[in-house]
Amino acid sequence: MYDILIVGAGPYGSTVAYEAKKRGLKCLVVEKRDHIGGNIYTKNINGINVHYYGAHIFHTSNKEIWNYVNQFAEFNHYINSPLANYKNKLYNLPFNMNTFYQMWGTKTPAEALAKIEEQKRKHNYTNPSNLEEQALMLVGEDIYFKLIKGYTEKQWGLQATEIPAFIIRRIPVRLRYDNNYFNDPYQGIPIGGYTAIIEKMLEGIEIQLNTDFLSDKNRFESMAKKIVYTGEIDRYFDYKYGQLDYRSLRFEHQVLENTDNFQGNAVVNYTEREVPYTRIIEHKHFEFGEQKTTVISKEYSEEYKDGTDPYYPINDERNNKLYARYKKLADNKKNIHFGGRLGEYKYYDMDKVIASALSSCESIFNNL
Repeated sequence: MYDILIVGAGPYGSTVAYEAKKRGLKCLVVEKRDHIGGNIYTKNINGINVHYYGAHIFHTSNKEIWNYVNQFAEFNHYINSPLANYKNKLYNLPFNMNTFYQMWGTKTPAEALAKIEEQKRKHNYTNPSNLEEQALMLVGEDIYFKLIKGYTEKQWGLQATEIPAFIIRRIPVRLRYDNNYFNDPYQGIPIGGYTAIIEKMLEGIEIQLNTDFLSDKNRFESMAKKIVYTGEIDRYFDYKYGQLDYRSLRFEHQVLENTDNFQGNAVVNYTEREVPYTRIIEHKHFEFGEQKTTVISKEYSEEYKDGTDPYYPINDERNNKLYARYKKLADNKKNIHFGGRLGEYKYYDMDKVIASALSSCESIFNNL
Protein backbone atom coordinates (compact mmCIF):
# COMPACT_ATOMS: atom_id res chain seq x y z
CA MET A 1 0.00 0.00 0.00
CA TYR A 2 1.33 3.40 -1.02
CA ASP A 3 0.39 6.83 0.30
CA ILE A 4 0.45 8.30 -3.20
CA LEU A 5 0.52 6.79 -6.68
CA ILE A 6 1.61 9.32 -9.30
CA VAL A 7 0.75 8.80 -12.95
CA GLY A 8 3.40 10.39 -15.15
CA ALA A 9 7.09 11.13 -14.55
CA GLY A 10 7.08 14.58 -16.12
CA PRO A 11 7.79 17.81 -14.22
CA TYR A 12 4.38 17.95 -12.51
CA GLY A 13 4.37 14.38 -11.24
CA SER A 14 8.06 14.49 -10.35
CA THR A 15 7.63 17.68 -8.31
CA VAL A 16 4.77 16.15 -6.33
CA ALA A 17 6.80 12.97 -5.82
CA TYR A 18 9.79 14.93 -4.51
CA GLU A 19 7.65 16.92 -2.10
CA ALA A 20 5.92 13.74 -0.91
CA LYS A 21 9.26 12.06 -0.24
CA LYS A 22 10.36 15.09 1.81
CA ARG A 23 7.30 14.56 3.99
CA GLY A 24 8.09 10.89 4.50
CA LEU A 25 5.26 9.63 2.30
CA LYS A 26 5.57 6.38 0.37
CA CYS A 27 5.21 6.92 -3.41
CA LEU A 28 4.95 4.92 -6.58
CA VAL A 29 5.40 6.63 -9.95
CA VAL A 30 4.07 4.89 -13.07
CA GLU A 31 5.10 6.15 -16.50
CA LYS A 32 3.76 5.04 -19.88
CA ARG A 33 6.97 5.86 -21.76
CA ASP A 34 10.26 4.01 -21.39
CA HIS A 35 11.92 6.98 -19.71
CA ILE A 36 11.29 9.65 -17.09
CA GLY A 37 11.04 13.38 -17.79
CA GLY A 38 7.92 13.65 -19.92
CA ASN A 39 8.33 16.10 -22.79
CA ILE A 40 11.38 17.75 -21.20
CA TYR A 41 13.34 14.48 -21.50
CA THR A 42 16.87 15.01 -22.79
CA LYS A 43 18.84 12.15 -24.33
CA ASN A 44 22.63 12.23 -24.50
CA ILE A 45 23.77 11.56 -28.06
CA ASN A 46 27.49 11.86 -28.84
CA GLY A 47 27.96 14.00 -25.74
CA ILE A 48 25.14 16.38 -26.72
CA ASN A 49 21.98 16.67 -24.61
CA VAL A 50 19.22 16.38 -27.19
CA HIS A 51 15.85 17.92 -26.31
CA TYR A 52 14.03 14.85 -27.60
CA TYR A 53 10.55 16.36 -27.71
CA GLY A 54 11.42 19.87 -28.86
CA ALA A 55 13.29 22.87 -27.53
CA HIS A 56 12.70 23.63 -23.85
CA ILE A 57 14.14 26.81 -22.35
CA PHE A 58 13.50 27.39 -18.69
CA HIS A 59 12.37 30.96 -18.04
CA THR A 60 10.48 32.56 -15.20
CA SER A 61 9.80 35.81 -13.40
CA ASN A 62 9.20 33.93 -10.15
CA LYS A 63 12.39 33.97 -8.08
CA GLU A 64 11.07 31.28 -5.72
CA ILE A 65 10.55 28.86 -8.63
CA TRP A 66 13.98 29.76 -10.04
CA ASN A 67 15.60 28.99 -6.69
CA TYR A 68 13.57 25.78 -6.42
CA VAL A 69 14.81 24.31 -9.73
CA ASN A 70 18.37 25.44 -9.06
CA GLN A 71 18.58 23.02 -6.14
CA PHE A 72 18.52 20.19 -8.70
CA ALA A 73 20.93 21.55 -11.32
CA GLU A 74 23.23 24.39 -12.20
CA PHE A 75 21.81 26.48 -15.04
CA ASN A 76 23.83 28.20 -17.74
CA HIS A 77 23.04 31.68 -19.06
CA TYR A 78 21.43 30.61 -22.34
CA ILE A 79 19.19 33.29 -23.85
CA ASN A 80 16.63 32.18 -26.41
CA SER A 81 17.19 34.16 -29.63
CA PRO A 82 15.61 32.20 -32.48
CA LEU A 83 15.88 33.10 -36.15
CA ALA A 84 13.24 32.92 -38.86
CA ASN A 85 14.15 31.62 -42.31
CA TYR A 86 11.81 32.84 -45.07
CA LYS A 87 12.84 31.92 -48.61
CA ASN A 88 16.49 31.69 -47.48
CA LYS A 89 16.50 35.13 -45.88
CA LEU A 90 17.04 35.34 -42.12
CA TYR A 91 15.16 37.53 -39.67
CA ASN A 92 15.62 37.92 -35.92
CA LEU A 93 12.86 36.93 -33.53
CA PRO A 94 10.93 38.17 -31.64
CA PHE A 95 9.84 41.08 -33.84
CA ASN A 96 12.23 43.87 -32.89
CA MET A 97 14.36 46.60 -34.42
CA ASN A 98 16.77 44.01 -35.87
CA THR A 99 13.84 42.33 -37.64
CA PHE A 100 12.56 45.63 -39.04
CA TYR A 101 16.02 46.63 -40.27
CA GLN A 102 16.36 43.26 -42.03
CA MET A 103 12.92 43.68 -43.59
CA TRP A 104 12.79 47.38 -44.49
CA GLY A 105 16.15 48.93 -43.68
CA THR A 106 14.61 51.14 -40.98
CA LYS A 107 17.10 52.31 -38.37
CA THR A 108 15.06 54.18 -35.76
CA PRO A 109 11.96 53.23 -33.76
CA ALA A 110 10.05 56.10 -35.40
CA GLU A 111 10.86 54.80 -38.88
CA ALA A 112 9.86 51.23 -38.00
CA LEU A 113 6.63 52.28 -36.30
CA ALA A 114 5.68 54.51 -39.25
CA LYS A 115 6.16 51.54 -41.62
CA ILE A 116 4.03 49.24 -39.46
CA GLU A 117 1.27 51.85 -39.07
CA GLU A 118 1.27 52.50 -42.82
CA GLN A 119 0.65 48.81 -43.50
CA LYS A 120 -1.91 48.41 -40.71
CA ARG A 121 -4.06 51.21 -42.15
CA LYS A 122 -4.75 49.08 -45.23
CA HIS A 123 -6.40 46.41 -43.06
CA ASN A 124 -8.69 48.23 -40.66
CA TYR A 125 -11.25 45.47 -40.11
CA THR A 126 -14.03 46.44 -37.71
CA ASN A 127 -14.51 42.87 -36.57
CA PRO A 128 -11.77 40.51 -37.84
CA SER A 129 -13.31 37.15 -38.68
CA ASN A 130 -10.15 35.02 -38.79
CA LEU A 131 -6.48 34.94 -37.83
CA GLU A 132 -5.32 36.46 -41.10
CA GLU A 133 -7.47 39.56 -40.71
CA GLN A 134 -6.51 39.88 -37.06
CA ALA A 135 -2.76 39.64 -37.78
CA LEU A 136 -2.93 42.10 -40.68
CA MET A 137 -4.65 44.57 -38.37
CA LEU A 138 -1.89 44.17 -35.80
CA VAL A 139 1.31 44.24 -37.90
CA GLY A 140 0.51 44.67 -41.60
CA GLU A 141 1.29 42.49 -44.58
CA ASP A 142 5.11 42.22 -44.64
CA ILE A 143 5.53 40.75 -41.16
CA TYR A 144 2.38 38.69 -41.52
CA PHE A 145 3.04 37.10 -44.92
CA LYS A 146 6.75 36.49 -44.34
CA LEU A 147 6.95 35.53 -40.68
CA ILE A 148 3.49 34.53 -39.41
CA LYS A 149 1.20 33.08 -42.07
CA GLY A 150 3.07 29.96 -43.24
CA TYR A 151 4.41 29.04 -39.81
CA THR A 152 0.99 29.35 -38.18
CA GLU A 153 -0.73 27.37 -40.93
CA LYS A 154 1.77 24.54 -40.46
CA GLN A 155 1.24 24.60 -36.70
CA TRP A 156 -2.54 24.35 -37.01
CA GLY A 157 -2.85 22.34 -40.22
CA LEU A 158 -5.34 24.93 -41.50
CA GLN A 159 -5.40 27.97 -43.76
CA ALA A 160 -5.00 31.17 -41.78
CA THR A 161 -8.46 32.24 -42.97
CA GLU A 162 -9.88 29.11 -41.26
CA ILE A 163 -8.25 29.80 -37.87
CA PRO A 164 -10.27 31.86 -35.36
CA ALA A 165 -9.13 35.44 -34.82
CA PHE A 166 -8.84 35.04 -31.05
CA ILE A 167 -5.78 32.77 -31.47
CA ILE A 168 -3.71 35.93 -32.01
CA ARG A 169 -5.02 38.52 -29.56
CA ARG A 170 -1.81 40.52 -29.74
CA ILE A 171 1.57 40.34 -31.47
CA PRO A 172 4.46 41.70 -29.40
CA VAL A 173 6.47 44.33 -31.30
CA ARG A 174 9.66 45.64 -29.69
CA LEU A 175 10.90 49.01 -30.81
CA ARG A 176 14.41 48.24 -29.55
CA TYR A 177 17.32 46.10 -30.72
CA ASP A 178 16.68 43.10 -28.49
CA ASN A 179 16.66 39.46 -29.66
CA ASN A 180 15.91 38.01 -26.20
CA TYR A 181 12.71 36.04 -26.84
CA PHE A 182 11.54 36.12 -23.22
CA ASN A 183 11.13 39.07 -20.90
CA ASP A 184 11.70 36.96 -17.77
CA PRO A 185 14.72 37.89 -15.62
CA TYR A 186 15.60 34.25 -14.90
CA GLN A 187 16.50 32.11 -17.92
CA GLY A 188 18.76 29.21 -18.78
CA ILE A 189 19.30 25.56 -19.62
CA PRO A 190 20.28 23.03 -16.92
CA ILE A 191 23.87 21.92 -17.43
CA GLY A 192 23.64 18.20 -18.09
CA GLY A 193 20.08 18.33 -19.43
CA TYR A 194 16.58 18.23 -17.96
CA THR A 195 16.61 14.48 -17.38
CA ALA A 196 19.23 15.01 -14.67
CA ILE A 197 16.78 17.29 -12.82
CA ILE A 198 14.01 14.69 -12.91
CA GLU A 199 16.45 11.96 -11.79
CA LYS A 200 17.30 14.00 -8.69
CA MET A 201 13.63 14.68 -7.98
CA LEU A 202 12.79 10.99 -8.19
CA GLU A 203 15.86 9.67 -6.38
CA GLY A 204 14.84 6.98 -3.91
CA ILE A 205 11.29 6.75 -5.26
CA GLU A 206 9.89 3.58 -6.82
CA ILE A 207 9.25 3.99 -10.56
CA GLN A 208 7.59 1.66 -13.06
CA LEU A 209 8.32 2.54 -16.71
CA ASN A 210 6.47 1.19 -19.76
CA THR A 211 3.36 1.10 -17.58
CA ASP A 212 -0.02 2.34 -18.77
CA PHE A 213 -1.99 3.20 -15.64
CA LEU A 214 -5.31 3.12 -17.49
CA SER A 215 -4.75 -0.41 -18.78
CA ASP A 216 -5.26 -1.64 -15.20
CA LYS A 217 -6.87 1.37 -13.55
CA ASN A 218 -8.83 -0.39 -10.82
CA ARG A 219 -5.85 -2.34 -9.57
CA PHE A 220 -3.58 0.69 -9.50
CA GLU A 221 -6.19 2.83 -7.75
CA SER A 222 -6.52 0.18 -5.04
CA MET A 223 -2.79 0.40 -4.33
CA ALA A 224 -2.69 3.94 -2.89
CA LYS A 225 -4.63 6.24 -0.61
CA LYS A 226 -4.43 9.03 -3.19
CA ILE A 227 -3.76 9.20 -6.94
CA VAL A 228 -2.10 12.10 -8.78
CA TYR A 229 -3.04 11.76 -12.43
CA THR A 230 -1.20 13.81 -15.09
CA GLY A 231 -2.47 12.05 -18.21
CA GLU A 232 -5.28 13.03 -20.56
CA ILE A 233 -8.38 13.78 -18.52
CA ASP A 234 -10.80 12.63 -21.24
CA ARG A 235 -8.99 9.31 -21.59
CA TYR A 236 -9.26 8.71 -17.85
CA PHE A 237 -13.06 8.90 -18.17
CA ASP A 238 -13.10 6.64 -21.27
CA TYR A 239 -14.05 9.61 -23.49
CA LYS A 240 -17.50 9.63 -21.92
CA TYR A 241 -18.41 13.00 -23.48
CA GLY A 242 -16.14 12.78 -26.53
CA GLN A 243 -12.49 13.39 -27.25
CA LEU A 244 -10.63 16.64 -26.56
CA ASP A 245 -8.59 18.04 -29.43
CA TYR A 246 -4.82 18.55 -29.50
CA ARG A 247 -2.08 19.28 -31.97
CA SER A 248 0.74 16.76 -32.06
CA LEU A 249 4.41 16.98 -33.01
CA ARG A 250 6.80 14.67 -34.81
CA PHE A 251 10.60 14.90 -34.69
CA GLU A 252 13.30 13.69 -37.03
CA HIS A 253 16.61 13.50 -35.16
CA GLN A 254 19.81 13.38 -37.20
CA VAL A 255 23.45 13.04 -36.18
CA LEU A 256 25.76 14.93 -38.55
CA GLU A 257 29.08 13.15 -38.10
CA ASN A 258 31.24 15.45 -40.20
CA THR A 259 29.66 18.75 -39.13
CA ASP A 260 30.50 20.55 -35.92
CA ASN A 261 28.15 23.52 -36.51
CA PHE A 262 25.12 23.19 -38.79
CA GLN A 263 23.22 26.46 -38.41
CA GLY A 264 25.04 28.53 -35.79
CA ASN A 265 21.96 28.88 -33.59
CA ALA A 266 19.88 26.59 -31.41
CA VAL A 267 16.53 27.31 -33.13
CA VAL A 268 15.71 28.40 -36.67
CA ASN A 269 12.03 28.65 -37.63
CA TYR A 270 11.02 28.00 -41.24
CA THR A 271 8.11 30.31 -41.88
CA GLU A 272 7.10 29.50 -45.45
CA ARG A 273 4.32 26.96 -45.90
CA GLU A 274 6.20 25.04 -48.60
CA VAL A 275 8.86 23.85 -46.12
CA PRO A 276 7.15 20.94 -44.33
CA TYR A 277 8.83 21.32 -40.93
CA THR A 278 8.30 24.28 -38.63
CA ARG A 279 11.83 24.54 -37.29
CA ILE A 280 15.27 22.97 -37.00
CA ILE A 281 16.84 22.63 -33.57
CA GLU A 282 20.62 22.27 -33.18
CA HIS A 283 21.00 21.06 -29.63
CA LYS A 284 24.67 21.70 -28.92
CA HIS A 285 24.01 25.45 -28.90
CA PHE A 286 21.81 25.13 -25.81
CA GLU A 287 24.86 24.25 -23.73
CA PHE A 288 27.56 25.91 -25.85
CA GLY A 289 28.98 22.59 -27.02
CA GLU A 290 32.25 22.21 -28.92
CA GLN A 291 31.82 18.57 -29.93
CA LYS A 292 33.19 17.54 -33.34
CA THR A 293 29.72 16.38 -34.43
CA THR A 294 26.29 17.92 -34.09
CA VAL A 295 22.70 16.72 -33.69
CA ILE A 296 19.76 18.43 -35.36
CA SER A 297 16.03 17.82 -35.06
CA LYS A 298 13.42 18.77 -37.61
CA GLU A 299 10.08 19.48 -35.96
CA TYR A 300 6.77 18.82 -37.73
CA SER A 301 3.34 19.85 -36.50
CA GLU A 302 0.74 17.14 -37.05
CA GLU A 303 -2.86 16.21 -36.42
CA TYR A 304 -3.38 14.43 -33.14
CA LYS A 305 -4.76 10.91 -33.50
CA ASP A 306 -4.43 7.52 -31.82
CA GLY A 307 -0.78 6.54 -31.58
CA THR A 308 0.55 10.11 -31.50
CA ASP A 309 1.37 12.24 -28.47
CA PRO A 310 -0.96 15.07 -27.39
CA TYR A 311 1.14 18.24 -27.14
CA TYR A 312 -0.95 21.40 -27.43
CA PRO A 313 -4.52 21.67 -26.15
CA ILE A 314 -6.79 23.46 -28.60
CA ASN A 315 -8.56 25.77 -26.19
CA ASP A 316 -11.37 26.92 -28.46
CA GLU A 317 -14.96 27.26 -27.30
CA ARG A 318 -15.98 23.68 -28.11
CA ASN A 319 -13.02 22.10 -26.33
CA ASN A 320 -13.22 24.38 -23.31
CA LYS A 321 -16.88 23.47 -22.83
CA LEU A 322 -16.05 19.79 -23.20
CA TYR A 323 -13.20 20.07 -20.69
CA ALA A 324 -15.53 21.80 -18.21
CA ARG A 325 -17.77 18.72 -18.29
CA TYR A 326 -14.81 16.42 -17.60
CA LYS A 327 -13.61 18.71 -14.82
CA LYS A 328 -16.97 18.27 -13.04
CA LEU A 329 -16.40 14.52 -13.11
CA ALA A 330 -12.84 14.99 -11.87
CA ASP A 331 -13.95 17.22 -8.99
CA ASN A 332 -16.14 14.41 -7.73
CA LYS A 333 -13.16 12.04 -7.50
CA LYS A 334 -12.12 12.93 -3.97
CA ASN A 335 -9.04 10.69 -3.83
CA ILE A 336 -7.75 11.56 -7.29
CA HIS A 337 -6.00 14.82 -8.16
CA PHE A 338 -5.81 15.83 -11.84
CA GLY A 339 -2.86 18.06 -12.68
CA GLY A 340 -0.49 19.20 -15.38
CA ARG A 341 -0.92 20.07 -19.04
CA LEU A 342 -3.01 17.00 -19.92
CA GLY A 343 -4.84 16.61 -16.62
CA GLU A 344 -5.97 20.24 -16.70
CA TYR A 345 -6.18 20.60 -20.51
CA LYS A 346 -4.05 23.72 -20.36
CA TYR A 347 -0.80 24.83 -21.97
CA TYR A 348 1.82 25.35 -19.28
CA ASP A 349 5.37 26.70 -19.42
CA MET A 350 7.74 24.69 -17.23
CA ASP A 351 7.86 27.21 -14.41
CA LYS A 352 4.06 27.31 -14.28
CA VAL A 353 3.90 23.50 -14.18
CA ILE A 354 6.20 23.39 -11.16
CA ALA A 355 4.40 26.29 -9.45
CA SER A 356 1.05 24.58 -9.98
CA ALA A 357 2.36 21.29 -8.58
CA LEU A 358 3.81 22.99 -5.51
CA SER A 359 0.61 24.95 -4.85
CA SER A 360 -1.40 21.70 -5.03
CA CYS A 361 0.78 19.71 -2.66
CA GLU A 362 -0.93 20.64 0.60
CA SER A 363 -4.37 19.62 -0.67
CA ILE A 364 -2.90 16.42 -2.17
CA PHE A 365 -1.15 15.45 1.05
CA ASN A 366 -4.05 16.43 3.31
CA ASN A 367 -5.29 13.56 5.51
CA LEU A 368 -2.48 11.20 4.53
